[in-house]
Amino acid sequence: MQRLMCCIIKHILNRPLSIMLFSLLDILALICFFMCWMGYTFFARTKAKTTDCIARCLHQHRIHWMTEVMKKEIRVGEASLLANLERNIAFFASTTLLVLAGVLTLFAQVERLEDVITSIPFAAEPNHALVQVKLALLAGIFVLAFFQFTWSMRQYGFLNVMIGAAPYDPNGSNTDLAAYSRQMATVGDQAAHSYNYGLRSYYFSMAALCWFWNPILLIIASLLVVYTLYRREFKSRAVKAITAAQTHLEIAKSIRERESSN
Repeated sequence: MQRLMCCIIKHILNRPLSIMLFSLLDILALICFFMCWMGYTFFARTKAKTTDCIARCLHQHRIHWMTEVMKKEIRVGEASLLANLERNIAFFASTTLLVLAGVLTLFAQVERLEDVITSIPFAAEPNHALVQVKLALLAGIFVLAFFQFTWSMRQYGFLNVMIGAAPYDPNGSNTDLAAYSRQMATVGDQAAHSYNYGLRSYYFSMAALCWFWNPILLIIASLLVVYTLYRREFKSRAVKAITAAQTHLEIAKSIRERESSN
């Protein structure tokens, strides 16, 4: 992402002075866009270590899930759940390729795209080179999303292999197998993170679309995307429900352990 930002800014700075003066607001908007994206990614990753959020709570659920998997001799349900997750990711991966093909096609229709932008009320005056930079930004975002989705699919494949290789441990007393279940949960976590990064790319691509209209709108849209992501990942009803459910799981697990020890 940092390389993409540097390449685009360098391309703009290498333009003639008249275009540089015209594009100053565009440069500021682009910097704001990348700062919002990278800043929120760093914030969410750091905040998740100490605060209840979707990533943190689902990590605990995956540990519980993989612990229960070790106690099952027949794991058809787990295979079905993972297959469903992979189908969702495959849908986004294939859709991303179609969107990327459409964006690349627009490179041959830049003049017509400029006419469309000009017809939009309050739109900034389009510049041929700058429109190409905007298209390159969109293409880069969807390339990044495609890599994230495909890597997520591969990691879920790894998890399938680990579940298939996991031996049957009905009592859950083997410490090595307990550690093995936690490693399976870690692989599932990494797959989910890659999927989340791919979805986040879609969110920020919506903000990048606003740049075709006006650079000020790009700044507003970038901040709005950050706010939306924060609300959904840290303050949504789903987060509260998942957190409460985790508490109930821990209570039920402790009760079951006491009963089994007696």
